[in-house]
Amino acid sequence: MRSSFRRSISRQSFLRSASLKSASKSPDSFEATLTPIGGEYLIKVSIGTPPIEILAIADTGSDLTWTQCVPCTQCYKQKAPLFDPTKSTTYRSVSCTSQQCQSLGAGSSSCDRSNDCLYQVSYGDNSYSNGILAVETLSFNSATTHESVAFPKVVFGCGHNNDGTFNETGSGIVGLGGGSVSIVKQLETTIGGKFSYCLTTLDSKVSSKISFGPNATVAGPGVASTPLVRKSPDTFYYLTLEGVSVGNEALAYNSIPNSNSKASIEEGNIIIDSGTTLTFLPRSLYNELESTLKKSISGNPVSDPEGLFGLCYKLPSNGEFNAPPIIAHFTGADVELTQESTFLEVEKGVVCFTFVPSEDLAIFGNLHQMNFLIGYDLENEKVNFLPTDCSKPQ
Repeated sequence: MRSSFRRSISRQSFLRSASLKSASKSPDSFEATLTPIGGEYLIKVSIGTPPIEILAIADTGSDLTWTQCVPCTQCYKQKAPLFDPTKSTTYRSVSCTSQQCQSLGAGSSSCDRSNDCLYQVSYGDNSYSNGILAVETLSFNSATTHESVAFPKVVFGCGHNNDGTFNETGSGIVGLGGGSVSIVKQLETTIGGKFSYCLTTLDSKVSSKISFGPNATVAGPGVASTPLVRKSPDTFYYLTLEGVSVGNEALAYNSIPNSNSKASIEEGNIIIDSGTTLTFLPRSLYNELESTLKKSISGNPVSDPEGLFGLCYKLPSNGEFNAPPIIAHFTGADVELTQESTFLEVEKGVVCFTFVPSEDLAIFGNLHQMNFLIGYDLENEKVNFLPTDCSKPQ
C-alpha cells in the first residue's frame, strides 16, 4: 500500500503535466473480472489466437493497452509467461504511416528499419513501456452467455522494454481513457460508449467485474448522476466537484478566491481515475477539510512516519476508529464516501486520512470509488454512482 501511495503522488504530477499539453458489431454486452492488488485493480482479458489470458491494470487515466512481450530486452518480473506474438496467428505489427501510429501523437511514436511503428509510453511514477504497436484479437466474456466474445484488430502495444513499480501479478495496462487508442474508444460503436465497474475494498479476497455495452448501464433508485466535461487532453474523464462536506459542515470548492457563488467553480475541475489510489484536492480545500476533521475527531493524533499524509491518528485498542461522514458534492451528485476508504490503516496501529493536497490537478482516486457501481455513459456525457457492496454479484 505504501508503494501505491507513493505511485499516486508521482502519477498526479505526471497526469498534471499531461493535462497542460494540450469493431464489428457485437450482439452482446461483455465483461471481465477485476481483482484488487496493492492499491490497483487488475482486469482479466485474453489476447491473441489461440487466446492467452493476461492480467493488467485497469486504468481510466491512460489510453494505450500494452502487455509484456518476448523477446524482452528489459522486462519487470511477472508471474505469468510473457506474451509471444510469434505464436499468435492474428498478430500484425502496424506501419509508421498508418492512422493507428499517427494517433499516438508526436513524441509517443517512432519508426524502426522495417517501417514498424514503435511506441513509447511513460507514467507518473517513472514506470514506462516501449515496444511495437500492433493489432491483435482481444477476447472478453459475454455478459449473457458467458462464452468468449472476440474483437479483431484491436490496437495494442507489444512491450519489449518495460520497467517501473508494476506488481508481478500484472502483465501491463488496459487503457480505458477517452483518447483514440483506448479500448473504450476502439470498441465505441460496439459498446455504445458505455462501461461500468465496481471496485471491492483493497483487502477483499473476492473479485468484482467491469462491464461494457448495454449491461453497463447504471440506473434506478439510489443512483447519483454527474455530467462529464470535455476538456483537453481527451484521455481524462473530467467531473465538476462543487465542494465537500464533513458531517453537517459544507466546504466549497472555489476556483475564484473570496467568492462563494457556484458560478466561481470551474467546470471539469477534477478527474476520476481508476489508476490513482489517493484523492488529490486543491490545497485551500484540503486545508479546510483537514481543519474541520481535526475539530470533529476525538482521537490521539500521531505523525505519519513517512511524512506522506497530513492527518493521522493512533488506532484505538479495540480496532475501531470513528470519523464523521464525508460527502463529495459533484454537480448533481452527492457521493457519500465509506469510512474504510477515507481513513486507512497505513501501518500497524496508525490510520491516516487518504486525501492529499495538490497545487494543480485534482484527482478522485480509486480508494474513494470502492463499493460504488460506477457507470460511464460517454454518449450522454454522464458518470453515474450507485453505492453497493462490490464483493457481491452485481
